[in-house]
Amino acid sequence: MSYFIGIDGGGTKTKGVLVDENNNILADGIGGPSNFLVFDLADVSESIINLVSELSQKSNISLTDVKTILIGTAGAGRKDDAKKLEESVTSLSKEKNIQINNFRVESDARIALEGAFSGKPGSILIAGTGSIMFGKDKDGNIHRVGGFGRQLGDEGSGFHIGRAGLTEVAKSFDGRKSESILTKLVSDKFGLTDSTELINAVYKNNFDIPQVAPLVIKAADKGDSACLNILNNEILEVILHFKSMHNKIKSDVLYVSLIGGIVTTDNFYATLFCESVNKLENIRIMDAELPPEMGAAIMAKEILDA
Repeated sequence: MSYFIGIDGGGTKTKGVLVDENNNILADGIGGPSNFLVFDLADVSESIINLVSELSQKSNISLTDVKTILIGTAGAGRKDDAKKLEESVTSLSKEKNIQINNFRVESDARIALEGAFSGKPGSILIAGTGSIMFGKDKDGNIHRVGGFGRQLGDEGSGFHIGRAGLTEVAKSFDGRKSESILTKLVSDKFGLTDSTELINAVYKNNFDIPQVAPLVIKAADKGDSACLNILNNEILEVILHFKSMHNKIKSDVLYVSLIGGIVTTDNFYATLFCESVNKLENIRIMDAELPPEMGAAIMAKEILDA
């Protein structure tokens, strides 16, 4: 019997599972933060080693019998960065005299995609502070749409919605538009009451623009026409992502799993978004079948089978 460990690395906690070759979970656990872009590489490696050791103890499966350990974490889409974490964990395991047969690092989006569709073809839209879309076709090829960052992309995200909202507030402060529901919400929450305060907040004080997105959504729900237009425009942009991914995957139906608070929490935008997508032919939104850590375990097994 072969065994595998899948890990979902996060900025506050890390989730792991130890499974057999039939994807039966023999142990699960939660460790410390493992985002190596935020925390010290040595500390992250320590967290990972502690977690895999805990899974081994819980399952009574020796790490020598675990064929592959795979973690998905932010920043690992860049091969050089992923290699640094792979080398750090491997080195630390040797120092601690802990045998790890094969340790691999992948992006958090990649394991989320595998988990959402249990390794089968499909696509995910990640829409939180930023936005990006990943898909897998029937031949196992991975496709990407979006993900150009806040300067060139991030359509449908908290940042994009928040920035569009602040543009409306700026016009209101400038007298180009009358005061709106959003203007009052922003003034009440952030104490921004004129053009100077807004400019200083954004360009001098590193104002967190995505914080405005919930206010745009709230204002739209209350009947602010400008905010409703913002949301509708964002939805149209995301639908373009869907159509592009559908063309890349070339499947009869594009199945999409949603990830990220802006589109998965109970809010007016998420409702409007799902209603709009549900009207489209050949595009279906579905819940993830498995969590990201199971997606990592599936990928770990695929590496052995390759």
